[in-house]
Amino acid sequence: MRAEAGQELDESLETLYVERYEGLVRLGYLLTGSRGDGEDLAQTAFASLAQSWNDVRSPRAYLRQAVVNRAADLHRRSGRQLPARPEVLVGEPIVDETWDAVQQLSETQRTVVVLRLYEDLSLVDIAELLGRPESTVRSDLRRALLRLRKEFDR
Repeated sequence: MRAEAGQELDESLETLYVERYEGLVRLGYLLTGSRGDGEDLAQTAFASLAQSWNDVRSPRAYLRQAVVNRAADLHRRSGRQLPARPEVLVGEPIVDETWDAVQQLSETQRTVVVLRLYEDLSLVDIAELLGRPESTVRSDLRRALLRLRKEFDR
């Protein structure tokens, strides 16, 4: 019976990996500006999920949360800024003046913008994911969009 349960875990995790890996790498890339960091974040999230599989109710939400949290940890630990110009990669989001402007946002504002516009999460979901009040997330998004608007009005 154990082998069947283990096999079920492997098949479910493998299916989830095939479906979500590239999207999580892109999310990590958008949050960090580095494809390598994005890949590391996605792989670490899947490794963590595999260890906690039986305790996780929503694997997709768990993975997204893990990537967002680890990206924040990466920024906190290294104290580094995003590169002035992200790596140019085939198949990644178009790198243009919009991306340059998004990179200039604070880590919190950039995270909220990416989760709202790229992941298409609601403000309630973003607030829950980040562990912040919805009104604060709404203010972060508003300020970020105002800053981006000013940048493009120049």
